[in-house]
Amino acid sequence: MSYTKKKTTTNKAAPISAPVIQAMKGDSKICCMTAYDYSSGIIADAAGMDLVLVGDSLAMVVLGHEDTLSVTVDEMIHHIRATSRGVKHALVVGDMPFMSYCTVERALETGGRFIGEGHAKAVKLEGGASVCPQIKALTEAGIPVMAHVGLTPQHVAKFGGFKAQGKSAEATKTLIEDAQAVEAAGAFCVVLEAIPVEAAELITAAVDIPTIGIGAGNVTDGQILVYHDTLGLFDRFTPKFVRRFAELGEESRTALARYCDDVRRGTFPGDKNTFYMPEDQLSQVRKIKIKSKHKKK
Repeated sequence: MSYTKKKTTTNKAAPISAPVIQAMKGDSKICCMTAYDYSSGIIADAAGMDLVLVGDSLAMVVLGHEDTLSVTVDEMIHHIRATSRGVKHALVVGDMPFMSYCTVERALETGGRFIGEGHAKAVKLEGGASVCPQIKALTEAGIPVMAHVGLTPQHVAKFGGFKAQGKSAEATKTLIEDAQAVEAAGAFCVVLEAIPVEAAELITAAVDIPTIGIGAGNVTDGQILVYHDTLGLFDRFTPKFVRRFAELGEESRTALARYCDDVRRGTFPGDKNTFYMPEDQLSQVRKIKIKSKHKKK
């Protein structure tokens, strides 16, 4: 007996939930974006994102740190709250920062704050089998979890830099096992970062939850990139897996240089940008005498 699988569609009138994202596997590609504030949240949401991640990468992109390890829970909550105000449709996920989920107790504390104070609808944490107790505890507490395997930036010291993972058969087998473990623990999807496309394809077939790729080829169930990378707003470095869909950084610099030029030439503000006194008050204003504070030399 054959049947046609019902296509999962997202109702633009209602916010997307974690179960909706999970049910999208095999139906349509899941579009995700990492954004960090109210304005970028509005734009990402209006563009049609299914999921908006407030990533700990804000440590580098927004706060200027050299890696993701320096951002605090309080800083993350500040940005999650701001982004949540701008996102009305996409699922907002808060990225749990370094050492904020090293134990089950800390994971529950951080996750609870992300949901309660930040108004996130789910959380993300890095790691495979080693963090399954935390994933299980969070999901049992009613907090949806997005998992993350492959290149996990919070473990950059262990990896010796931002290096692609899963390049051998043994490493691929471990990644598959990690993905299956986080699924069994209750994660509703899993990020695959910086791994060979062949490994990503095997992992995607091995789990029943969506895989979200970033540097994992086009075989995953969805994709995620950083807002600033996608729009050309971050120039310190560009990862191999990034495609810039605009060069707003250069356009912004050009626009601001024009602003400086117009200010220095006195052509800004112009008449359209200036408030003028009503005629019936102008004559009275001109009668006001002001004693100069500047002494004549």
